[in-house]
Amino acid sequence: MITPVLTALFSAVYFIVTIWLCRGVKLTAKALSLGGVTCALTLVLASIMIPLPSGSAITCGSWIPLMVLAIVWDPRLAFLAGWVCGVLAMILIPAWQPVHWAQIFVEQMVCFSCLGYAGVFGADKRWKAVCGMTLAVFLRCVGHVLSGVIFYSQNAWDGWGAWGYSLAYNLSSRLPEGILSILIVSLLPLGFMRRSMMKEGGAA
Repeated sequence: MITPVLTALFSAVYFIVTIWLCRGVKLTAKALSLGGVTCALTLVLASIMIPLPSGSAITCGSWIPLMVLAIVWDPRLAFLAGWVCGVLAMILIPAWQPVHWAQIFVEQMVCFSCLGYAGVFGADKRWKAVCGMTLAVFLRCVGHVLSGVIFYSQNAWDGWGAWGYSLAYNLSSRLPEGILSILIVSLLPLGFMRRSMMKEGGAA
């Protein structure tokens, strides 16, 4: 009984906070273009999966485009683009099709949009970007793990239980992919990229 309540609480708090953070977002033509390109890149990369022995899989850097958008442009746009990615992923990528309608609000609509948190602490210092990306990875891992416990417990390995199975299955892929994404984005010239975007009429 505790797990469904915890999952519902996580989803409710996530959406309330994220929607509140989206206030004032400016959907200019350039913002819409950037969001569209980011969604396209994310979905293409998310469809290329490398299987792991645990049965899970990592993608070819699908977390990176939304993280970069959040840091160098505007996290609010990344939140919105992430929600669009979640909807399109359910339609275009078989692995993202939900097994229950409630899963949409725990995994599909959380695990892309949460990457927008990469930019919530600002981008003027690299350590702020790293802190934001760490928060984004944490939220995505939580979403995947809770979804696994609630909706995929029947797939648990013998003797593992729902929590043990979900933690092992998801963290064996999501955590390494998240850490690798943080490292790759941290090596990018984020300050230069952001200044270049601002010169051309960037976000707030």
